[in-house]
Parts: sequence; C-alpha cells; structure tokens
Amino acid sequence: QVQLVESGGGLVQAGGSLRLSCAASGRTFSSLRMGWFRQAPGKGREFVASISWKGTNTYYADSVKGRFTISRDNAKNTVTLQMSSLKPEDTAVYYCAAGGLAALWAEGDFRSWGQGTQVTVSI
Repeated sequence: QVQLVESGGGLVQAGGSLRLSCAASGRTFSSLRMGWFRQAPGKGREFVASISWKGTNTYYADSVKGRFTISRDNAKNTVTLQMSSLKPEDTAVYYCAAGGLAALWAEGDFRSWGQGTQVTVSI
C-alpha cells in the first residue's frame, strides 16, 4: 500500500493557473504509475492525467490536453499537476492515485487514492 497526500488546491479565476502536488509514502514510489482524477459536484470521478514510473510516458484526458502537465520526481516521491488556462468546468475535487505498471487511465487500475483537494475556478 502507498499513502498519498494532495496539496495545492484553491480558488482561482478563469484563465489562471494552479499547481497540485501529491506526496507518496509507504511503498516503492518509482515502481508505480501515478495519476490524477477529478470529481465535479454531482458527477462521477473522471481521469485527468497519468505518468509512467520513469516519467517518459504521459497520458491526458482530451478535456485537459494542452492545458495540464503531469510530472514526477522519484527522488522526492512526488507527482505534480500543473494546470493552466483553467476553466469553470475544471472545478472539482482532484485526487492523486497510484497504480501498477499496467495502469493507464482506467480508475479500477489505480489501487491507492489520496483524500482529494478542492479546485474551484470562478468566472
């Protein structure tokens, strides 16, 4: 098991930027694929982005491509989501997740989850 703690959420105006971080502990971080998911009010949780254990392969939801960037630092056991050109529809609770090497974007492939951090984008 790996423990995940997100930070960096908050309130931002549309068009602004925000950086989310996730600190991991409890298991070999570098062997895990890491991902970000989000859940908007009244909706199900959806995939946002994921990154391979080496950081060489990234995958994004179409809705965030070109605006969000996922990265990781295996020496610090952290994964980051840099969000730019934010839109009101990006408002959600954002979750950090850890999966095995075969994980890519399917929620069921990610076994460990953080508690989430709220991101609110105002008009």
